[in-house]
Amino acid sequence: MTVGAFIDVGTNSTNLLVTDGKNDIARRIVVTRLGEGLHSSGSLSPVAIGRTAAVVAQHADTARLLGAGTVTIVGTAACRRARNTSELVSAVHDATGLTLEVIPPEEEARLSFIGATTGLPRVESEGDVMVVDIGGGSTEISIGTGSPRVSFSIPVGAVTATESDLTTDPPRPEDLTNVIGAVQDELEEIGRTAPGALSAGRVVGVAGTFVTVAAVEIGLAQWDDSALHGFELSREAAEDVFRTLATESLADRKLNPGLPPERADVIVAGCCILVGVMRRLRLESVTVSTRGLLDGLALRGRIPG
Repeated sequence: MTVGAFIDVGTNSTNLLVTDGKNDIARRIVVTRLGEGLHSSGSLSPVAIGRTAAVVAQHADTARLLGAGTVTIVGTAACRRARNTSELVSAVHDATGLTLEVIPPEEEARLSFIGATTGLPRVESEGDVMVVDIGGGSTEISIGTGSPRVSFSIPVGAVTATESDLTTDPPRPEDLTNVIGAVQDELEEIGRTAPGALSAGRVVGVAGTFVTVAAVEIGLAQWDDSALHGFELSREAAEDVFRTLATESLADRKLNPGLPPERADVIVAGCCILVGVMRRLRLESVTVSTRGLLDGLALRGRIPG
């Protein structure tokens, strides 16, 4: 059976999936902060490029050791936004001999949708599904059945919102309100331009913020995919985790079981986005998915474009 590897170079983390098409062989998540400073400078810093390219090279080596015949590398929001992305592409090629493909937001939303609903068969029979993917540089929303029919990109992410608004420790209440308000304003605009688009029988939350908030709610000291994939995160629980994390100092926040220390500085902004979406769309709960873009990439050659 052919083994393939897929690497997602995101604004906050650089992630690896190695799969034979039926079973995961390996998953790796490494926080690399490619988008650090991007909001203010408009460029990827040499330091961020260097550490990200180094992790991509480690992932590629791991994949080859595990028998991967192909290694696919994609970049998302930070790569789309930066004016010097070509420097990252060159650094990755120099380190690996491979080419990084920068995918447009529509393709990211499509692949995240396909990946997020993997392993959630009960979702597929409930009419339209909405997938919300909170990334470091943007938030992608896609709606459809089986595959997305429509998608939207909100230019608010956990890293960018942290750098632009949440600059105190702990954050000021008015700054939290600003981030939530920015998300709700974007959703309001989508509602005006595409009436009725933001509705679905089930909402699935994918990527680090949703998974981390669920893990904190459970008090999950060690990673347990079976406890998180398919977990129903209620709005009440999400609001409770948000209140707890937003009022703690960074040092205290790191002590919460389920919260990786390397995510502690951006998780509050992620929570603002999460609760902003749940409040504006009046969602009672969200189904958490530990799958996403990487899983969609693994299926890309077998799904309609």
